[in-house]
Amino acid sequence: MAAKNSGPSFREIMVSIKKGQFYPVYILMGEEPYYLDQLSKALEENVVAEADRDFNSIIYYGADSQIGNVIGSAQQYPVMADRQLVMLKEAQTMTHAKTQLDKLASYVAKPNKTTVLVVVYKGDTLSGTSALIKKAKAAGCIVFNSEKLRDYKLAGPIRDYCTSKGFGIDDKAVSLLCDYIGNPLSKLFGEIDKLILSAGSDVNRISPELIERNIGISKDFNTFELVKALAAKNYKQSMSIVDYFSRNPRQNPGVMIVATLFGFFSKLFIAAVTRDKSDASLMEALELKNTWALRDYRDGLQRYNARQALAAVHAIREYDCNSKGIGSNQNEYELLKELIFKIITAV
Repeated sequence: MAAKNSGPSFREIMVSIKKGQFYPVYILMGEEPYYLDQLSKALEENVVAEADRDFNSIIYYGADSQIGNVIGSAQQYPVMADRQLVMLKEAQTMTHAKTQLDKLASYVAKPNKTTVLVVVYKGDTLSGTSALIKKAKAAGCIVFNSEKLRDYKLAGPIRDYCTSKGFGIDDKAVSLLCDYIGNPLSKLFGEIDKLILSAGSDVNRISPELIERNIGISKDFNTFELVKALAAKNYKQSMSIVDYFSRNPRQNPGVMIVATLFGFFSKLFIAAVTRDKSDASLMEALELKNTWALRDYRDGLQRYNARQALAAVHAIREYDCNSKGIGSNQNEYELLKELIFKIITAV
């Protein structure tokens, strides 16, 4: 069982690093590399002053390292400085990595107070029952699990990242970035950086128009607008959007469209069978973060009952099979037009 992230958040750890408040041991692990890279970079830049790094900043790489050497370095004292940094990057590339890392348990239980030891383990997590994690938690060390976020949970990090850059962002712009960029975070935040650079000195907010000009995503013809049109059972608008998709297939692949539609109608079915349809109840049932995200579901509930929402889900699954050549050899966008008709006319 993977270790749960019950310790401090990314933001809390980053703030303490910037303030010069360091822990003797950091174990940074998980599937999302962006936060691991940011924390390890911050530790490299802040634990040891630049003038002292030649002697007091020791970086190991998993595939080329022995755990005994890492422990030996951590037990040494800094050279004419208050502290030293010992960092093991790419720890997952060590031979029998998890077994080797457990050998750090005895050190972690009684770490050298003048050393900041950092272990960066990417792509997976260390078990909460492992000797290393048990000792680290018992000793009050930092154990951070950087979990990979699903696309529907990206809105919060997008807003946080924009805020950290001094920018606001429109709700529709958030949805466009989630739908068309998505994971990994490094790519997503890289696109936001490009938008900020292109915005101009008199602009401090990311809008759908800014995205359309600089990333090439149409603010009027996208999966977000398709969902909105289907929720309102606007057949004409839905078909116009699909026609636009067919003329711009590289930006609007069928696999992305069907995933978005499946997510919406699956949740619409949940909303339809949820007895308490208050905002708070529906937001909890649908795992939404704000009432703005609830708007399309409210529209959908006025036009689709549970049976119709379920029929839409079945039609989307059928489209997915047909688009892969199972039972049909039609173009995916012609199939998508048929899907729109089936969804809107479901009884």
